[in-house]
Amino acid sequence: MVGKLLSVDENNTRSSFVINADNVFVKDGLFQEAGLLENIAQTAALMAGYYANAENKPVAVGYIGAIKDLEIFNLPKVGDELTTEIIVENKILDVTVISGKVWHSGNLQAQCEMKLFCRQ
Repeated sequence: MVGKLLSVDENNTRSSFVINADNVFVKDGLFQEAGLLENIAQTAALMAGYYANAENKPVAVGYIGAIKDLEIFNLPKVGDELTTEIIVENKILDVTVISGKVWHSGNLQAQCEMKLFCRQ
């Protein structure tokens, strides 16, 4: 659910993604709520994969443990390009708390906080 890595540093990652009509999360031409959540989670996975690759380590398996304060403002359409940003809020052992936001054309589509669990 990500197309391009736009930027990455230790606490912030941005990605882009164009919604295709055959995407599993598209219904009646709209990208559904679960797709927006998956896009946020996959942007976090993109960051983890980027650093694992840079450090020549295997990529850890990650799981969404909790979602908090989810707000969906709009469901984007097929063909829309999303820009997603995640910010690492806290990291303790194998638990990472991120905040994620998804935009289309400068308009906020969704935001939430996620607790992610990673294991090697």
